[in-house]
Amino acid sequence: MDTVERLAELLVERQPAVALTGAGVSTESGIPDFRSRDGLWAQFDPLEYGSIDAFRADPAKVWRFYAPRFAMLTEAAPNAAHIALAELERRALLRSVITQNIDLLHQRAGSRDVVEVHGSIATSTCGHCGARFELERVVRAIEAGGGVPRCDACGGVLKPDVVFFGELLPRQAFERAVALARDAALLLVVGSSLEVYPVAGLPRETLDAGGAVAIVNREATPFDSPAAVRLHGNAGELLTAVVAALEAAAIGA
Repeated sequence: MDTVERLAELLVERQPAVALTGAGVSTESGIPDFRSRDGLWAQFDPLEYGSIDAFRADPAKVWRFYAPRFAMLTEAAPNAAHIALAELERRALLRSVITQNIDLLHQRAGSRDVVEVHGSIATSTCGHCGARFELERVVRAIEAGGGVPRCDACGGVLKPDVVFFGELLPRQAFERAVALARDAALLLVVGSSLEVYPVAGLPRETLDAGGAVAIVNREATPFDSPAAVRLHGNAGELLTAVVAALEAAAIGA
C-alpha cells in the first residue's frame, strides 16, 4: 500500500529510521541539479569544469564556473522537504540524514545530524598549507572580484570542500553512512535517482541487513521493486503530508 499514511506507519514501526537525500530535494529550493537530462552536466562538460584534474590545471576557470553557483547556494532557502525531515528528527522518528547535496539546506532547516557524503560548501581548504576557511570568507572574496580565492596565510589556492570527479568520497562520512544504512530498520530515500555509486548502494546495505527501504522521488529508481513504499511526486508535498498524518495520529508531537 503506497500511501503517505503507510509511510507514516513505517516511520513509527521501524526504528531506527535514516533518510538518504539527493538532488531532487535541493531542486525544490530552486537549485539546479547536475546529472539530469536538463542538469548542468548536460550543458557543460563535467571533466572540464567538475573534475579534480581540471581544477589543478586551471583553478581560475573552475572557480569562474562555480562562483555564481556558490552565490545561489548561499541565498537558497530550505523547502518543505527539508523542513519535514527536520520535523521527523525532532519527533525522534529520524536518526540522521545522509545527503548527497552540498548546500547546507538540511542544517538550515534544523536537522542536527547530517552526514554529507559528497562534501559541503561550508568550507574551502588551501591546497598548499591545509588552512580551512568558512563559506562566508570565500563568498566575500568571490564578490570582491578577486578571482581565485586564496589562503590568508600562504596565498595558496583554495579548493571548495566538495567532491570533484576523480576524488574519493570523504572516508569518515561515507563509513558512517554505511554504518547508519546497515543499522537502519528503515532507510527513507528522498529525491535520489539511486544511480550514482557508491552512495546508490546504501539501500542494498539496509536490505541485506534486514531493514526496509521507502522511496519518495519524482521518477522510478532501481530500488522501487524491493521498496516497502514508493511515492512518486513532489518531495515537499509528500513529506509534509507524512508529518500531517503523524500529527493526526498524535505521534511524536
